[in-house]
Amino acid sequence: MLAVTSVPIRRRVGATTAAAGAFSLALLGAFSYAPIVSAAAPTPSATADDTSIRPFHVNVPEAALVDLRKRIAATRWPDRETVTDQSQGVQLAKIQALVNYWGTDYDWRKAEAKLNALPEFVTTIDGVDIQFIWVRSRNPKAMPLIMTHGWPGSAFELLKVVGPLTDPTAYGGRAEDSFDLVLPSMPGYGFSGKPLSPGWDADRIARAWAVLMKRLGYKNYVAQGGDWGSVVADKMAHQQPPGLLGIHVNMPATVPPNVAKALNDGDAPPAGLTAKEKAAFLSLDNLYKKGGGYAAMMVTRPQTVGYGLADSPAGQAAWMYDKFAAWTYTNGDPERELTKDDMLDDITLYWLTNSATSSAQLYWENNANNFNAVDISIPAAVTVFPGEIYQAPRSWTEQSYHKLIYFNEVDKGGHFAAWEQPKLFSEEIRAAFRSLR
Repeated sequence: MLAVTSVPIRRRVGATTAAAGAFSLALLGAFSYAPIVSAAAPTPSATADDTSIRPFHVNVPEAALVDLRKRIAATRWPDRETVTDQSQGVQLAKIQALVNYWGTDYDWRKAEAKLNALPEFVTTIDGVDIQFIWVRSRNPKAMPLIMTHGWPGSAFELLKVVGPLTDPTAYGGRAEDSFDLVLPSMPGYGFSGKPLSPGWDADRIARAWAVLMKRLGYKNYVAQGGDWGSVVADKMAHQQPPGLLGIHVNMPATVPPNVAKALNDGDAPPAGLTAKEKAAFLSLDNLYKKGGGYAAMMVTRPQTVGYGLADSPAGQAAWMYDKFAAWTYTNGDPERELTKDDMLDDITLYWLTNSATSSAQLYWENNANNFNAVDISIPAAVTVFPGEIYQAPRSWTEQSYHKLIYFNEVDKGGHFAAWEQPKLFSEEIRAAFRSLR
């Protein structure tokens, strides 16, 4: 049994101070929450209408890690690919090296310590427990910022920017560029709860994030995201909840309708595209034709995908490594940007929380082309990283984000920008929101 425990805290939300209450959560197998009575406070843990902010601590029993290593040791490997490149997927030698390291030298306790070194909490929104990291800057005028991870990511992909954004002076920045950071795990991801019924799409997550920021006492704030985080930030911008000042995304939805139609129909690029627009078209065309099979499976069959991934650590690792290789700025070699431990922290989190299926369900819920042009009328900022799935041209971006307050094309970094280039990413976030302070 995997256990996550907490102790009582008191919190201040606006002008109201409330006891959060002690609780303990027992997570059986798939980390499904089972309320039990805490010895410190003999009352049940959170109910669906409980709005308290409750402390959270990760402590995975050793038995779960022993089981993982046994499963890794018993892996039945497929035959080697018949090509000399990655055109058939993850190469056997590369994934064997990663998985063998996972089963022998990798230490989850170090990953656990990274999480537990930061203030972690959980709160219930719309019947689902939302686990989040909440790091407040020492600067009382810090700007509140909610950042959303993507798939196959998690809070781990954002940890390297916590220091630079909350304490910029320690990293060569200015005190006035400080942020309070809220890093939630999406429903079905990480230590957040798993929806038990359909309906948790990106729109609903966006509404939940607005509830979360209000519950934390913030009157004004900004939002940021990449991958699914970009989709959630865009949805928040559409919904315009009170207090949302603006957004920043590093995977903008900027594809104009005529370009989207040509991609969907398998047609040639529309006439009149500039060089940058044509390059973006060709990158997306390659994704549609060769790199989008993973999404097609999760959009249509998340449950089917989950059986193999939930049962095989090597399968889970290969499914995720495929995207680390394809989406980092590395020409297929993710270890030029991420260490083995970086990738395995994330992979192990998915394994221990048995979230292969629940994370894939977001694709099924949000069965739409998230690159298609959006219509956002609040202040928005965009950073284009060269290793992103496609490099959004400014001409397309301005059609989608009507109050574009910041646009910059940087020279390094990929889809996992905060993970790959934390210094550069932090500088971009500071610059992007400076005019909204």
